[in-house]
Amino acid sequence: MLIRSKAPLRLGLAGGGTDVAPFSDLYGGAILNASINMYAYATLEPNMGNTIILDAVDKEESYEYEVAESLIIDGRLDLHKGIYNRLVREFHLPAFPFRLTTYVDAPPGSGLGSSSTLVVAILGAFTEYFNLPLGEYDLAHLAFEIERVDLKMAGGKQDQYAATFGGVNFMEFSSGDKVIVNPLRIRQEYLSELSHNLILFNTETSRLSSHIIENQVKNVLAGNSASLEAMQKLKEQAFKMKDALLRGELDQIGEILDFSWKYKKQMADGITNPAIDELYLTAISNGAIGGKISGAGGGGFIFFYCPGNTRNKVIHALEAFGGHVKRYEFVNQGLTTWRTP
Repeated sequence: MLIRSKAPLRLGLAGGGTDVAPFSDLYGGAILNASINMYAYATLEPNMGNTIILDAVDKEESYEYEVAESLIIDGRLDLHKGIYNRLVREFHLPAFPFRLTTYVDAPPGSGLGSSSTLVVAILGAFTEYFNLPLGEYDLAHLAFEIERVDLKMAGGKQDQYAATFGGVNFMEFSSGDKVIVNPLRIRQEYLSELSHNLILFNTETSRLSSHIIENQVKNVLAGNSASLEAMQKLKEQAFKMKDALLRGELDQIGEILDFSWKYKKQMADGITNPAIDELYLTAISNGAIGGKISGAGGGGFIFFYCPGNTRNKVIHALEAFGGHVKRYEFVNQGLTTWRTP
């Protein structure tokens, strides 16, 4: 018997960074994101013998351990180990032999929430196998705690909920790790036009988002006025983008993206660099009206809103920077699990 799961990656359209404590605890955060047809996959296969095998196909890493109640966190597939350790401890599961195979359609540091989405996918597989009493909010919160508390990985809260729930969501964050997910019912023609006009460009560079997020946290704790103002502006733009999307006023989304990008760069050092700035200006000069780095910044994917028939001209102009445009579609389904013989 194989247990399989998949969870979608996401585009963070507005409000990114306001889901990170302590800002979300002190001021409240708001984010608009949408899941896309790129996924993290997990397959859980109970096996004979006395071994636990962790196999990350996309990273070309595979490790074998003797069955134990806790696996050592040592920098080798720590996400996989952290999930196993937490589930055994919290749900009093028996240590058992298994093979866990994973694959993600985007690498770590892509800005599409790949690490958190992988945690959700793996949790989904274990939840299906053991029939754990976890609803959507429970599972997303547990994924957050494993990453941010157990493994002490810096980051926010949106990715775990986006991967679990799927679809287009307006999320609100407040103190006490409170999260409210508001699914948005967007007309299909609006979503089709948005996916046509939003170019997703892979810079084919990676960045360690934790460093950028740590700088952001320091700025909040220090009361850095420029950083705090930027985060408040980004929060405001999440509300404005929600309204624009619901009404089908799509060109406003490009304007909101441009406004937000100017403030996002003020949140912390490392969000942008001369290469990203040049790429952004090139897209704007060829017809895009706004865009932003996906995720914390510094590299990975960047997307641009290209109204009318400007899409192809912008794509052609970006060819000079290397990288490539990634085709995608928005999807409504979040975490999915199933069993197969």
